[in-house]
Amino acid sequence: MFTLVHTAHAAEGISVKLAPYVVGHIGGLPITATLLTSWLAMLMIVGFALWQRNRLQAVPGKVQNATEAVIGGLYNYVRDTLESEHMAQKYFPVLMTIFLFLLVMNWTGLLPGVTSIGFYEGHGGDSHFIPFLYPPATDLNIAIAFAFVAMVVIQFAGIVALGAAKYGGKFINFSSPLAFVVGIIELISELGRLVSFSFRLFGNIFAGKTLLTVAIFFVPFVLPVPILAYEVFVGFIQAGVFAFLTLIFIKMAVAEHH
Repeated sequence: MFTLVHTAHAAEGISVKLAPYVVGHIGGLPITATLLTSWLAMLMIVGFALWQRNRLQAVPGKVQNATEAVIGGLYNYVRDTLESEHMAQKYFPVLMTIFLFLLVMNWTGLLPGVTSIGFYEGHGGDSHFIPFLYPPATDLNIAIAFAFVAMVVIQFAGIVALGAAKYGGKFINFSSPLAFVVGIIELISELGRLVSFSFRLFGNIFAGKTLLTVAIFFVPFVLPVPILAYEVFVGFIQAGVFAFLTLIFIKMAVAEHH
């Protein structure tokens, strides 16, 4: 039976779960609430892009003007950071996609109904609530997926710019014992970015969602409002930091090794 409840319902107490909520299965593949929310975010981005494309004008309106100003400003920043028009044209779409996708996902997770619309699974005292939608970045799988994409882009940029042999020489260098040790440290640091990328995003969004749940449970209608406003800001910052760090690591990857 479908119902409308909140995860912090007074009769149940506060429920905080690390594992993603499984809504159903398609061909044996689990479909989670966080995955559904990610799909919803994708639909919102694609829908806005199509809407903007159909409304493009030679003399831009307010929305088109604002969109062009934001995208143009961000593109100029990427170009100045990479110090290359060619590289900016190549990597800006990826960076902008990461930023927009994370931003919309984070903000979608704060919409009314997310975490509170779903169904009960089980019977009697063994029943538990399964929401249809849940903030995507609270699922470590999604955070790791974004981190993996970012790392692939970074390594690709380094290999394309320097060549596979020269780029690999940053990590495996037998010219001297010191160079070999430094290269291994660089390799460990490179792999460590995958962990730092994913856990930074996951930790901040999960902590914010938990804080909101506790606030709603103890002080409903009052305390959640400023916390919700703060989480809107955090969602923007986390998306920006993720994209910015990807940009900086691309810049480091294409730099000559000395």
